[in-house]
Amino acid sequence: MIYNNEFIAPVLTRKTMDRYFHRVAIYQVVEEITPYLNGTLLDAGCGQMPYRSFILNNSNVTDYVGLDIETAINYSDEVKPDVTWNGKVMPFDDNSFECVMATEVLEHVPDTINYLNEVYRVLKPGGTFFFTTPFLWPLHEVPHDEYRFTPFAMKRLLLKANFNNVEIQPLGGWHASLAQMLGLWLKRGPIPSKKRKILTILFFPFYKYLIKKDRKVIYNSDMITGLWGSVRK
Repeated sequence: MIYNNEFIAPVLTRKTMDRYFHRVAIYQVVEEITPYLNGTLLDAGCGQMPYRSFILNNSNVTDYVGLDIETAINYSDEVKPDVTWNGKVMPFDDNSFECVMATEVLEHVPDTINYLNEVYRVLKPGGTFFFTTPFLWPLHEVPHDEYRFTPFAMKRLLLKANFNNVEIQPLGGWHASLAQMLGLWLKRGPIPSKKRKILTILFFPFYKYLIKKDRKVIYNSDMITGLWGSVRK
């Protein structure tokens, strides 16, 4: 099945330089973990639910539940969360889901540990929680943009919420970080339109080179674009 949207099938053009790598990196995580998903899945902070069809068609997930806060941004009149919550207590019984996902959600949660505690509560024993969160990204959904996490802080919070088998990886390294900042500057920065067009044409080959050369990094003094992680209850 072909998924023709910018989340599942991002296309690199001069018009998509600001978001291309970001979309590709998250999709690669979803693609990698999808075969291991099963049963009932909770998308906790679902937004547009861009990966719903892909996951349902490429995993053993039998029921996909989209959850978002009552005051969430209305991205589309056609896509609504299945369930809403008050940001404090998820309206589900303990041990309700085999899997929970949160793509680009944690940076928007004011009380991270409460959110993680709730995810842990609604997961069944042995269940999987996977997430992505940005590190090098503009302020967005202002004023509901709360945090940028280092891997060390993220691991500490997950362990505090009693998760185990904590695995946290970068979404991109040095080359991707420069490419992402370059793309964001060219497409969203305060540049006059004529200069923007010329600079975009000039830098596009360099942007593609950086994406091609990017290598995943280890956490010492490295640069990262974002994080993804997988943990178990």
